[in-house]
Amino acid sequence: MQLTANWRDYYELTKPKVVALLVFTAIVGMVLAAPPAEVPWNALIFGSLGIALASAAAAAINQMVDRRVDARMARTQGRPLPMGNLDTTAATAFTAAIGLAGLAMLYWLVNPLTAVLTFLSLIGYAFVYTLLLKRATPQNIVIGGAAGAAPPVLGWTAVTGSLDLHALLLFLIIFVWTPPHFWALAIHRREEYALVDIPMLPVTHGVRFTQLQIVLYTLLLVAVTLLPYALRMSGLLYLLGVLVLNGGFLYYAFKMWVSDDERLPMRAFGYSITYLMALFALLLVDHYLPLFGALVPG
Repeated sequence: MQLTANWRDYYELTKPKVVALLVFTAIVGMVLAAPPAEVPWNALIFGSLGIALASAAAAAINQMVDRRVDARMARTQGRPLPMGNLDTTAATAFTAAIGLAGLAMLYWLVNPLTAVLTFLSLIGYAFVYTLLLKRATPQNIVIGGAAGAAPPVLGWTAVTGSLDLHALLLFLIIFVWTPPHFWALAIHRREEYALVDIPMLPVTHGVRFTQLQIVLYTLLLVAVTLLPYALRMSGLLYLLGVLVLNGGFLYYAFKMWVSDDERLPMRAFGYSITYLMALFALLLVDHYLPLFGALVPG
C-alpha cells in the first residue's frame, strides 16, 4: 500500500482538540499557582509546549494501540492509521520524537518534578488505560481518568516546583467530570463498543444503569466544583458562574435518566466539553479580577 501521509495526518494522530483542552487546563493551573500577572515566562511558554507535546504523544500511542479497533468503529475509522495514510513505523518515530522533546523541555527548561509527573501521566493514559484498563473493566474510564485530570497539576508544578492542595482540587474536578462526560458518548456509541469487545459501562451494565451513574457522578461534580469557592481559591464570580454551569449539567443528566431521546447523550457530551472549558475560564477570569480592579481609577 502506498502511503499518502502529510502534515495533517500527523496532526490528526495527536487528537489536537483533546490536547488543546488539556493544555488550556494546564495553563489555568499555572495562572492560579501565582499572583495575577506573575507567572514565570519559562513555565508559561516551555511548560505549555512540553505538556502539549507529551499529551500529543500519549494520544498518538492511543491511536496506534487502537488502530484495528478504530477501523471497525464509525467514529474513528477516518483516523490516519485505519485509513492507511500512515504506517506504524512512521507513527512510532513521530510519537517518540515529540514525546521525548516534550519531556526533555519540561526537565531542562521547567523543572524535574513537572517532567516526572508528565511522564507518569503519559504512561497512565497511553499504556495503563489504553492497553490494560480499557479492555479489562467497565470502570476503565473512572480509573484511567486520572491521567486526563493531570494537566492542571502539571501546570501548577511548572510554576511552583511542588504539589499543592489547590492543584489537587483542580485534578479532582476533572477526575469527577470525566465519567459522566465519557459515559454519555459511550451510551450513544454502545453498539460500536460492543462490536469490538470493549467493556464500556453501557455494554456491560446497560443504558439504564449508566444513566443512573451519570446522575450520581454529576451530583458529586456539583459538590466538588463548589470547593474552590469554599476554600477561598476563587471568588463570587466563579461561584455564580459554576452554579449556572452545574444547572445545565444536572439538566442533561436527569433528562437522560427520564427520557428515551437518542439525541440526548451526544447533546450532553457536547455540553460537558463546553462545561469544562467554561469552568476553567471562570477560574482564570476570577483570578485576574483583583488586577482589573487595580487598573481602574478609583
